[in-house]
Amino acid sequence: MDRAAFFDVDGTLISTNVVDAYAHYVFNRGTIFGMANRLLRGLALAPVYAAADLYNRKVFNELFYRAYRGLSEDRLVELAGDLCDRVLEPAVYPGALDLIAEARRGGCKIVLCTGAIDITMAPLVRLLGADDLIANSLEFVEGFATGKVIPPIVEGAHKARRIRDYCTSHGLKLELSHAYSDSLSDYPMLAVVGRPCAVNPDPRLRAHARTYEWPILDLRSTASR
Repeated sequence: MDRAAFFDVDGTLISTNVVDAYAHYVFNRGTIFGMANRLLRGLALAPVYAAADLYNRKVFNELFYRAYRGLSEDRLVELAGDLCDRVLEPAVYPGALDLIAEARRGGCKIVLCTGAIDITMAPLVRLLGADDLIANSLEFVEGFATGKVIPPIVEGAHKARRIRDYCTSHGLKLELSHAYSDSLSDYPMLAVVGRPCAVNPDPRLRAHARTYEWPILDLRSTASR
C-alpha cells in the first residue's frame, strides 16, 4: 500500500455536520435547565456561527467548540456510539460505502480527514471501515472540556499540511493519493494530492473542479447500499 484516500466527512460522506453532533450531546446531558441554557445560547449564536463559517473555517471552529466547555470527556465518549447509531449512520450518503470500497480496491489506505472532534468520529471510522482518522481534539482539564481545540485546528491549509505529514510518516506517495470533499474551504486538501475529487460540491467548488478538470461525484443520487 503506497497511497491513501483522504475523505472529508460532513457533506461529503454524510449529510449531517458538527452542529448535529453537538445537539445530540446537549439533549443527552444533565438537567433540563442545563440543556435549555445551552440550547438557547446556541440559538443566539447561530448567526455568528454562520457568518464565521462563511468568513473562515478556522474562526468557526474556534468559536463553535467553545460551546463544549464543561462537557465531560467520559460522557462524550459514552454518547459517541449512540450518536453514530442515531444520527450519523442514517445520514451516510447512499454511495459513500461504494466510493470507499472502490478506493480500497485501488490500493488506498482509507483516512477520514475532518474538522469534527475525534471522539465523535471514532465510531464512524469503524462503521465506514476506514483505517485511520485525522480530526480535531478537544482540550480537557481534569476530565472536562475547556472549550479549546488542541492546535493546529484541522481546516484549510492545516488540513493539507496534516495530509502531507501523514503521507510522509506512513511512507505514502502524495502524488498517487486521493482526496474527496464537498466544499471550496477544502481546496488546499484537494490541491495537495495528485488525485483530487469534488463530491457533492458546493457551487464554488464545482466551478473550480470544472476549471481544473477534477472528477465530480454526487453520492446523494447513486443507488442505495
